[in-house]
Amino acid sequence: MESICPLGMSPLCQNRDMKLEVDCYSGRKADERPVRFRLGGREYLVEAVLDQWYGPQDASYKVRADDGNLYILRRESSTPEGIWHLVSFRQSESCG
Repeated sequence: MESICPLGMSPLCQNRDMKLEVDCYSGRKADERPVRFRLGGREYLVEAVLDQWYGPQDASYKVRADDGNLYILRRESSTPEGIWHLVSFRQSESCG
């Protein structure tokens, strides 16, 4: 059963200032989609990009990582650095 962890219930939810680093696949264009990311000292492989959408100044990706959890990653496309943010985290099992 999937559940969204309330703030403070998961180590990922506790520290909003964790450094997020994302490696992307570059096919027809640079940084086409995330393939792996590092967060809180741990590396996660992206098993699937489940959805993606674009805003005027960003691109967002809903991904399932190799830990079975769902993440929404957002990249600022309005800056040359393309800063990444963890927008959402959904734990695949009960938070308890």
